[in-house]
Amino acid sequence: MNLHRIATLALIAIAATGSSAAAQLRVVATTPDLASLAREIGGNVVNVTALAKPTEDPHYVDAKPSHIVTLNRADVLIEGGAELELGWLPPLLESSRNARIAAGARGRIVASTGVRMLEIPTSFDRSKGDVHSLGNPHFLADPVSVKIVARRISDHLAQVDPRLAASYKANLVRFNARIDAKMAEWQRQLAPFRNAKIVTYHKDFVYFANRFNLEIVETLEPKPGIAPSPAHLAKVIGTMKAENARVILVQPYQNRRTAETVARQAGAVVLDMPQQPGARPNTGTYFDMMDYLVTTLAAGLRGQK
Repeated sequence: MNLHRIATLALIAIAATGSSAAAQLRVVATTPDLASLAREIGGNVVNVTALAKPTEDPHYVDAKPSHIVTLNRADVLIEGGAELELGWLPPLLESSRNARIAAGARGRIVASTGVRMLEIPTSFDRSKGDVHSLGNPHFLADPVSVKIVARRISDHLAQVDPRLAASYKANLVRFNARIDAKMAEWQRQLAPFRNAKIVTYHKDFVYFANRFNLEIVETLEPKPGIAPSPAHLAKVIGTMKAENARVILVQPYQNRRTAETVARQAGAVVLDMPQQPGARPNTGTYFDMMDYLVTTLAAGLRGQK
C-alpha cells in the first residue's frame, strides 16, 4: 500500500472517530524497547503504544493507516533517533498532523540525544552500506545508555504533564536502582566469558559487546543492510575458525538459514538474541529481555568451551 493511500485511509479514520478524550497521557514509542522504558517511567498514568512489532526490523517498519491515527492522537512520541526510523517515520508524522509531537515540541523525545554514540562515520558514503551518519543506533542494548534515555523520558513527561512530575521522577529513581542491581548480576553472569569472540548478523550488538567485554570478530552482512555473498561468508567461516568464535547472534527478522549454514561449517551455534521485549516468551519488559540475552549468551558460550 503506498503512503498516499495510507494517509487517506488514516484521515478518514480520524474524522470518523473524532478526538477521544483520555485521562491517561498517550505515549507512542517507535519500538517495543522504548515502549517498555516509557511504561517503567510513566507507570499506570500513561497509555503506551509501540508502532513496530517485537519481531520487526526497526529500520524497515511496515507503515499502516493505524500508525497515522495513533500518532495523530499522541501526547508524546519517543523515537530512537540516529536515523534508525529514517525510512518510515517521517512520512507517518507528516500525515499525522500533530503539533504536540512535532520536532522540538515538548512531546517529542529523541532517545539518542545525550547518548555516547559509537561508530560515527568520518565520511558519509552509501557505498559502505546502510550506515547512519549520527552513529550506530542500537544503543539500547547497553543498560548504562538506557539510564540516559530513561532520564530524558522522565524530563519530557514532567514537562508535558507537570502535575505528575514527582511521580515520574520517583519512577526514574526506582528504575535506575533496578538497572544498577541488574547490571551487577548481568556482569557476573558474563564475567567468565570476558573477551569472548562472537559473530553477529548485523552491527546491532556493538554496544552490548562493548559493555560486557566481548569481541565481535565478524558480521554476516559484509556492510550494514547488504545481504552476504558466498565469498563473504567463506571469509567469515575462515575468521571464525582462526579466532575460535563459536556463536552467531541473530534477531528474528534476520536470515537464520544463512547463519546456520555458516555455523555448521565453522563448528559454531546460532543463538536467537532479539533486542525487542516480547519477541520471545516471557520477555515482556526491558529487564526480561536483558535477562534473556545475558542468560542465553552465557549458556551458548559455556556450551562451546
